[in-house]
Amino acid sequence: MVEIVDAKFVTSAPNVGAAPESDLQDEVVFMARSNVGKSSLLNALTNHKGLAKVSSTPGKTRLINYFDVTFLDRDSAQKSMAKFVDLPGFGYAKVSKSIKHDWEKNLTDYVANREQIKIFIHLIDCRHPHLEIDTSVSGFLFDNIRKNQHIIQIFTKIDKLNQKEQNKLKKEFPQALMVSSSKKRGTLKIIKIIHDILQENQENREEMDED
Repeated sequence: MVEIVDAKFVTSAPNVGAAPESDLQDEVVFMARSNVGKSSLLNALTNHKGLAKVSSTPGKTRLINYFDVTFLDRDSAQKSMAKFVDLPGFGYAKVSKSIKHDWEKNLTDYVANREQIKIFIHLIDCRHPHLEIDTSVSGFLFDNIRKNQHIIQIFTKIDKLNQKEQNKLKKEFPQALMVSSSKKRGTLKIIKIIHDILQENQENREEMDED
């Protein structure tokens, strides 16, 4: 069993240029349109209710937030570290066009240029699986992903669907994960998948260093 045993806020940055240096630490980026439940999922994964602030105004936060996260593999008693990165929600904010343009450019630059990113987690509301904005974001990720990066698609608020609706969604998106932050459904599976990908990346790096 793998779980997250510690998580703490590190810093906020307005763009990739102000991002913290973390060459030795992999980053897991959480991205979603506003009001999909990104903050709730971060809090559920880390078992830390107040880690990511849940805004009463969707799209209000325009900063990139960083959290140091410690994984523990209970079977081997091995600990490992990563950074969870909470990107601002896209496609909702009630701000001026100039601010929105700068904001979206910052996000695009970050996703395309931040080499420390090892996993992109794209969250989608299970009740709205075909929104154009999510299709665009997914396409952008696949077009810009590097060989050592992974994309994980997660449908949130799965408790809002009945079993028939869930089965239909799983059939249409067989590679995606399903989660309910409020019910803590699917969180342990997500933690293990993130942990295993990061460990595999670490082992590959060590092999390359030895060569």
